[in-house]
Amino acid sequence: MKHEPITSTVEQVPFADLYLSDLNPRTVFDPAGIEALAANIPPLGLIQNHGGPDDERGKRGIVFGGRRYRALALLQDDPRFATVPVRIAPDQATAETWASSENHQREQPHPADEIREYANMAARGVAVPAVALAFGVTEAHVYRRLKLAGLPAPVLDALKAGEITLANAAAFTVSEDEAQSLAVLERVRGQGYSDHQIKAMLKSDAVRNTDRRAVFVGQEAYEAEGGRVTTDLFADQSYFEDEALLHELFTAKLDAHAATIMSEGWKWADPIRDSYVGYYEIEQRKLDRIYAQEGELSDAETERYSELVELAHGDVLDAEGEAELAALQAILDGGFTDEQKALSGVLFYVDQSGTLKTLEGLVTREDRAAAVEAGFLRPAAHANSDTPKSPISNALSDDLGRVAMGARQHAILRDPDLLLDLLAYQLSHSLQWRKPFGFAAEVVPNWPTTEAEGYDLDERLARKEPREMYGKDLAKSFRAFRQKGQDHTRRELIRCLAALFRGGDEQLSALIDKATAPQIREVWTPTAANFFGRVGGPYLNELWRDLLDLAEDHPTATSFAKLKKAEKAAKLEALFGDDATRKAHGVTEAQAARIDAWLPEGMK
Repeated sequence: MKHEPITSTVEQVPFADLYLSDLNPRTVFDPAGIEALAANIPPLGLIQNHGGPDDERGKRGIVFGGRRYRALALLQDDPRFATVPVRIAPDQATAETWASSENHQREQPHPADEIREYANMAARGVAVPAVALAFGVTEAHVYRRLKLAGLPAPVLDALKAGEITLANAAAFTVSEDEAQSLAVLERVRGQGYSDHQIKAMLKSDAVRNTDRRAVFVGQEAYEAEGGRVTTDLFADQSYFEDEALLHELFTAKLDAHAATIMSEGWKWADPIRDSYVGYYEIEQRKLDRIYAQEGELSDAETERYSELVELAHGDVLDAEGEAELAALQAILDGGFTDEQKALSGVLFYVDQSGTLKTLEGLVTREDRAAAVEAGFLRPAAHANSDTPKSPISNALSDDLGRVAMGARQHAILRDPDLLLDLLAYQLSHSLQWRKPFGFAAEVVPNWPTTEAEGYDLDERLARKEPREMYGKDLAKSFRAFRQKGQDHTRRELIRCLAALFRGGDEQLSALIDKATAPQIREVWTPTAANFFGRVGGPYLNELWRDLLDLAEDHPTATSFAKLKKAEKAAKLEALFGDDATRKAHGVTEAQAARIDAWLPEGMK
């Protein structure tokens, strides 16, 4: 069916006579994008017009060009944009057609085409800021697209064909080996691999900058020795390409630190290559351990220490106060004397985060007698024992014990229900050294130091400690536990596992949060005791104004600012928890929603 063309005119209209029509379909927009568009318009001009009908007041309701309208609103201090061209719709039906067609007919360029267009502009000598300005995007976005433009053509072709995602394509930027990139591309094309998996294929021999060795050595030192680094712009991550060099530098720096430690007076210092030093290391070396001598504060220092700790808990301690607190804490912590250091040494290692850790005050067998004579160690209880020496060495005894343990583990695999019952029993009871499984149920802190008011956890999590079992018959207790049935075992297991939950790494934690949708305000409401009384008065003044949309000179704001801190805290607690207080202050629905959702800065 043939349609007659719509006849319309373009007029220069004062911006003040324009408004966004209810017909305009763009109701959601990105403020950063509007700002970028506003920066784009002055140098390039208004490339496209607005459009809409006249209304009965002689105003023009914009039905298409909503983003341009918002951008121009930011440019009204520039006289060039006091009037703008507007295509005038001849009737309401045309305006409605424009409103639908303008946005639904617009097609965003495919990322692969956008990447190639950016590359073409860069090849013509167009600077990155100019490219960003022309497309209304950030410079960082352009740099990322240009990084993608350097990929082998088949990778971009696969992106255009939908065989890999944009995130997949970004993963290929970590490789500078085209042959390897193409080999990996053939392996992942259309298979749904994640970008993380692709990076692992491309960088199987490289080391991430988050590796403990890379953190400890440092990128600058690694590159100074000729090491090559590849940067992943899309994940804020780098790869150390020469693992052998990195390991050599790591070992050398660790060994060199021994001299630093011994310069502090220790008799010896040994580096450990692993990321952890277990008790077995001390046992195997037959080391004893002495401890630093605790310090003591005067009465005045003790009082000052308590004051500073309270301020630190309220997050109102300045830098000078923090330094004073640290100095007092150092006195309390004490330290090793020169005499102790002369008879003991240090094991040190680099943990998983790349931080240097030390175990100090370790005494070898050769120095044990001198440490006992100096009063740093107690004599061994069996030192003068006449008990004959066993023909079975400690090492053999240990091996025999391991064989026996293996047989027990082999047998218990035949009874999975028994294993689950034992797990639930151990987690829910404080068995101390008598626990059947060889792991520690590390307490995950989930309870604030202040009183519980305002914090309403599920009662199953409120029971913070396992039941104390000291001196009790565990066999009898476990039999009674099992007799309660599998439903009880399951409830106890779920309760304890929830209480031990930490979240894992960032990606795993994000996945679990998406599945469970945790809401902090579901369990926590700020009160005078748990929050408001622990921050400064100026913070409370600003919070009061923000929540109630008050100007600084508003009487309600100024009267609040004159209150004592405790009174301010009480009023804010009432605002958060008392309907009558909200009604008295005329709290709107929007303000109430903001109060009910409010969380302190940085709280996730």
